[in-house]
Amino acid sequence: MTKLTVYGFIVFLLFGCAKVRAIHDVPEISFDEASSFPTIEALTDASIVGGNKLEILQNGDGTFPIMLRDIQNAKSTITFAQYLVKGGVLATEFARSFAERCQAGIKVYVLFDSQGSGDAPDDLAATMRKPGCQLEYFRRIQAPQVVLPWKLVEYNYRNHRRILVVDGQIGFTGGYALTDDWLGNGVTPNHWRDTNVRIEGPAVRYLQAAFTESWLETTGNLLGGEGIFPRLESRGRTALQLVKSSPVGGSFQNYILYLLAITWAKKSILITNPYFIPDDHMIAALLKATARGVRVVVLVPARSDFKITYRASRRHYGEMLLGGIEIFEYSPALLHSKTMVVDGVWATVGSTNFDNRSFALNEELNVGVYDRDVAQKLEQTFATDLKRSRKVNYEEWQHRGLKEKFFELFAFPVEEQL
Repeated sequence: MTKLTVYGFIVFLLFGCAKVRAIHDVPEISFDEASSFPTIEALTDASIVGGNKLEILQNGDGTFPIMLRDIQNAKSTITFAQYLVKGGVLATEFARSFAERCQAGIKVYVLFDSQGSGDAPDDLAATMRKPGCQLEYFRRIQAPQVVLPWKLVEYNYRNHRRILVVDGQIGFTGGYALTDDWLGNGVTPNHWRDTNVRIEGPAVRYLQAAFTESWLETTGNLLGGEGIFPRLESRGRTALQLVKSSPVGGSFQNYILYLLAITWAKKSILITNPYFIPDDHMIAALLKATARGVRVVVLVPARSDFKITYRASRRHYGEMLLGGIEIFEYSPALLHSKTMVVDGVWATVGSTNFDNRSFALNEELNVGVYDRDVAQKLEQTFATDLKRSRKVNYEEWQHRGLKEKFFELFAFPVEEQL
């Protein structure tokens, strides 16, 4: 190990473990008060815009055919950002669809995260680049490039956003990825259960802005014009808020969004998340909610693709279970949905995990939905998922085995990186 590598590793340990700024006081209002909209807009730095149509897309079977249809119908531009890409049928189909659109004269901009998509095969890139698609990798370190110590810290901040925008008019986001594990109906073993959304209307502009922000950092190029930011007319009645966080720039907006929603809840908080490792302030906010009579239910995976993350999550169960928080573990498939529904009137869907990595290290994107019908549909989906889940009780958790307790202790020092 060279001295440079040693110094880089020390810098990484000292400065690579960013945390969200501690928030001690939160305005205690509610979603039905007139001040809620301007408050949440100001504190998350994200406008709430009306006139949108939002469609909930469940799992790969309900998501990818619609995305591919809209890609194939593109008339001017396609922008696509993805954290996780691997080889397989799904990634190949998307690459070929992008390539076909490029051959037809459509401008296609594709941004992969260089860490999450580091295993993407070279032939995927060749398929897209050959007809003229522009493919870039976010914060890429290429051998034999010399890695300066402070660059190691920057490399720890990843682009976890999922974005597809077609013609600047139709947008998709959620938790999906381009691997064959995401194919299926959400109850298939070793495949993912996920939730995504399709958006039309003025809010798509803000989804596109999140892509152009990351594209600018990666390439130094600004995207604009009619094909990227067209004039968008009203397409429905749903009010939406696109909340993007960028911790490397000191922005923790999605953490604030979650904290406000939890604090403002009056009846119920329904959380679905694959990596549920709340910090002390979030746990305190959830326990305060149960203390004031709010039903708090958390749905997490029965098993995870990262065992250390699963153990770190379970380490916190005791305090929450004793405080009245209900915890269920989803077992038919791997759970990857990242949703929260509050009081049946507000919901969020996006890329943000309920952990320090998403809140303090990754570039993330969530949709805040101010629509009772959408919120209640997500409540119904939550109820269906609970029927396929097992409730965790305190006695069971307290008597878990020594092996599990050992791994929880092992996970504790690296929790902030999970």
